[in-house]
Amino acid sequence: MLQAMLNQLFFQNSVYSYLTALLVFTIAVFTVKLFDHAVLNRLKIWAETATSKLDIYLFQTLEKTLLPALYFGSFYVAVRSLTLPALLNRSIDIIGIIIVTIAGIRFIITMVEYTLLFSIKSKDLNDREHIIKAIIPFLRIALWGIGLVFLLDNLGFQISTVIAGLGIGGIAVALAAQAMLRDLFSYVAIVFDRPFELGDFITIDGHMGTIEHIGIKTTRIRSLGGEQLIFSNSDLTNSRIQNLKRMETRRIVFKFRIHYQTSSQQLREIPLIVKQIIESIAETRFDRAHFSALGESALQFDVVYYVLGSDYTLYMNIQQEINLKLKEALEERNIKFAYPAQTIYLEKPESYPGS
Repeated sequence: MLQAMLNQLFFQNSVYSYLTALLVFTIAVFTVKLFDHAVLNRLKIWAETATSKLDIYLFQTLEKTLLPALYFGSFYVAVRSLTLPALLNRSIDIIGIIIVTIAGIRFIITMVEYTLLFSIKSKDLNDREHIIKAIIPFLRIALWGIGLVFLLDNLGFQISTVIAGLGIGGIAVALAAQAMLRDLFSYVAIVFDRPFELGDFITIDGHMGTIEHIGIKTTRIRSLGGEQLIFSNSDLTNSRIQNLKRMETRRIVFKFRIHYQTSSQQLREIPLIVKQIIESIAETRFDRAHFSALGESALQFDVVYYVLGSDYTLYMNIQQEINLKLKEALEERNIKFAYPAQTIYLEKPESYPGS
């Protein structure tokens, strides 16, 4: 009687087949649970105690992609032993392909990201971290595109027709979004060529500011006045940019004028005085100081020196110190700075004959 009951058919499957499928599903789920408890839980504990956030990210992604795929695999293996209607059988196959494809793509993306970011940390390439992070979105798009083609191929679609349609559609989109694509390619050029980076102080088209954000379409600059300037990436790549942060030394040229009543001996001493002053100040390198011109109302001196750094505040502090010391030194020698003035000499005209 038990044998007869087990052989009884329901929806083209015997009770024995249903029990077998249930047993297979139960064993598979138990195996997945055991794997979760014995392996994944230990990995979770290890990831939580690790100092790197990359390890936690890797484990969380694996847990979210691997476990659902394993549970569906348990269901799939159990159901395959049953005789199902063609439509239901095809539906399960499609769902399985979709789940496996999505899980596989997410797993590959996670491993690629983990490898790239781990290489930055292990090789101390923190200066290139933003480049790697900028590449990751494009890698995701490429991998999802490949996965979509793989999925469509397994679902029975004619890939050549789909790709041709996507090609025509891509041309139409490209024509309609030329400006956006220009900015996108300019973004790629900025990321790889690195004319500037976050935190750099640049000047462009008369505007000055610090780079705050480099986006796919626009780059944002915080100006000296406090307002935010937004430039499209194509504008930046087509413009002449001065990156002041990468300036290793700053060449300074300044002039000062001395009164015409200054003696020749004092004029010879002034370049030496300027040289001593500049050389006494740290982070400077003296270049030259010359009595350069006989002006209309003053004697002009030209001075050139270098500030050994790019910081603007450092330059201004040094220039202020030079000005103060120069004024003190000239006052001690009774040498006066000139100011715009004109001296008019009047001569008494000679008397005319017969006057």
